[in-house]
Amino acid sequence: MPAARESLLDAAYQALARRPWSAVRMVDVAAAAGVSRQTLYNEFGSKDGLARALVRREADGYLAGVDRALAGPSDPRDRLAATAEWMMSAAHQNALIRAMLTGSWSERLPAPAAVPSTATAPAQRRADGPLPSPGDFVALVRDRAVAVLYGADPLAPPDTAELARSCELAVRLALSCVAAPPAGGGVADLVRAALPARPRA
Repeated sequence: MPAARESLLDAAYQALARRPWSAVRMVDVAAAAGVSRQTLYNEFGSKDGLARALVRREADGYLAGVDRALAGPSDPRDRLAATAEWMMSAAHQNALIRAMLTGSWSERLPAPAAVPSTATAPAQRRADGPLPSPGDFVALVRDRAVAVLYGADPLAPPDTAELARSCELAVRLALSCVAAPPAGGGVADLVRAALPARPRA
């Protein structure tokens, strides 16, 4: 992403942390990023375009965090537990991620709808496209986990259907904990307890 675009998205995110999206002004976002308002409009087209790009960036950051968690420990259960912990942490710290994962958009947040893009910049055309639904996020994380864990157990032939069920269970447990945080041990303990001792990879 060009530096100006990233600075504008950072400024928009910081503004959203302080006030509802309806009260975020484009001129303030531009000033915080150190660029002109015209640069902001050239980059995103409108406040809705800025909102879509901001939400898309947060979704990409969330999925990058999932990839980092899956690359962690060698034991498949520990990888899925780490992924569930990341999902909980990301949703707890970032209201946009929480809204994307649950589909519950508060009035404070932008809830950008996909629109046909007339943007010339590839990044904005992508941001203008449809955002994954909560169900799409489940499938994205499940499929990433299956892809990473598929070759993790060289001793046993993989049963991808069983592995996919284990991965989806871990993802859905984490999402349920986003909505109703667990007491005590947390989501990692729930995932470890719910999965077989060695989810077959």
